[in-house]
Amino acid sequence: MDAGRLCRLWGLGLGVFFAAPLGYLVYENIRLRSDVLGILGVWRTWGPLRNSVMLAAAVSVAAMIVGTTMAWATVRLDLPGRRFWAALAPLPLVFPTFVGATAFIALLARGGLAERLLSPLGFGSLPRLQGFWAAWLVLTLFTYPYVYLPTRARLRHLDPAYEEAARVLGRRPAAVFATVTLPAIRPAVSAGGLLVCLYTLSDFGAVELLRYETLTRSIYANRLFNRPVSLTHGLLLGVVALGVVVLERSLARRRSGSFAATSARPPRLTDLGLWRWPACAAVVAVLLLALVAPLAALGYWAGRGIANPGRRIGAFVLDGAGVATATVSTVAVSAVAAAVTVLVMLPLAWLLVRRPSLGASASNLLVTAGFALPGIVVALALVFWALQMPFADVIYQTLPLLVAGYVLLFGAQAANAAQAAVGAVPARLSENARTLGARRWRRLRTVEMPLMTPGLLAAGGLVFLSVMKELPLTLLMRPTNLPMLSADIWDSMESFFLAQAGLESLVLVAASGVLTWLLVLRRSEFA
Repeated sequence: MDAGRLCRLWGLGLGVFFAAPLGYLVYENIRLRSDVLGILGVWRTWGPLRNSVMLAAAVSVAAMIVGTTMAWATVRLDLPGRRFWAALAPLPLVFPTFVGATAFIALLARGGLAERLLSPLGFGSLPRLQGFWAAWLVLTLFTYPYVYLPTRARLRHLDPAYEEAARVLGRRPAAVFATVTLPAIRPAVSAGGLLVCLYTLSDFGAVELLRYETLTRSIYANRLFNRPVSLTHGLLLGVVALGVVVLERSLARRRSGSFAATSARPPRLTDLGLWRWPACAAVVAVLLLALVAPLAALGYWAGRGIANPGRRIGAFVLDGAGVATATVSTVAVSAVAAAVTVLVMLPLAWLLVRRPSLGASASNLLVTAGFALPGIVVALALVFWALQMPFADVIYQTLPLLVAGYVLLFGAQAANAAQAAVGAVPARLSENARTLGARRWRRLRTVEMPLMTPGLLAAGGLVFLSVMKELPLTLLMRPTNLPMLSADIWDSMESFFLAQAGLESLVLVAASGVLTWLLVLRRSEFA
């Protein structure tokens, strides 16, 4: 059997595998005879749905405003320390949103850093952080880099000649931005905004900690005692998420023919005069909220735990050895999941680039849909299908099943990056090697793999980072004897052990930060 046929069969199998979550939702609703229409007709369904959509829309708009403003400020304005702020602006990406929520809860907790700093000024007890506005703030602060990064890259390489021509024709700066600059950067802004929307719809940890009722929270709360409601809400969320994917693909097709002029000439900086200091203060304020405040809160509680090692009660429980063990196992599991995901997605990527077909495109759509579904739905689906197997007792709550869940959830990330890696190999090189008598596997080993390796490593790195930050799937599917940082942070917060949660969160953020630097910042030009 030749490589092309093997890849086609593999792609078909992947399509079936990635259809499992949606198949589970449909099958279980039918099997349990769920009163879907009845469930959809009550407030406890439309309330969480309304909250999910409202939060996703609000966070997307806010992230687009903040991300675009930060990108514009660090590229086009003569801010003091512009390069330094540009390098710091993407760093909130290293915070999982549930860790960000943990940090702000710890910041405002009784005896926390905010109370310690504000009590001498006469402030009493601080308000509890919860509800829509709390979730909106936390998710906006830690997702705006999804908009900032592509928008900044677009602004850096935008040909300034068009803006200069508009100014020569008498357009005011605001009109130049509205008619020339904004249409040019709109594809990057909208792509980042849609990604933020998808992320917010699927988020569970932050909304649960901040007590804001969304569909993901309802799915988790009802999964054991009211499965029809949980399944119907999961199906509804799946439909909404798929709608976002379809919208993203439609907009991507429209963006393909959009204004895309680029230039190596550096963009013109706007001289703000005395206004440069208020503008710089606004950028610093965003970074204080998104970076300094959460790091300070986590460091404060971790420091209190380290300074009081004998206290084993309340918020001061601290287990350094447990943190080290969880860190090692998190890194190891993330590395295994990243390697397996890249290997699984590589044949499909090769098929999409070298031998595109309707079947390959259909499989790729299902892979993308897997990324659109929240981790909690993917976890419940995989557990269900695993329990239907005759050897369920062998695979249930094992590392291979956990890795399979990560493949389902983050396969789209690896597939997209792997397609770029395959496309980077000129087809003529393989043809020349075949003409010289090299067989298929030898061509792969000696010609194609060396050229694809950098792209495949980047794909693995993206999956690695995502696995480290994933919460609901890890909570539901990890083996009981396998410590993971994300699950341990969650358990510590549920028990209100803020010192332990602070230390674990700092370790997770540090590990994610190193990886983000290698994947994003080191490859970017901050000038």
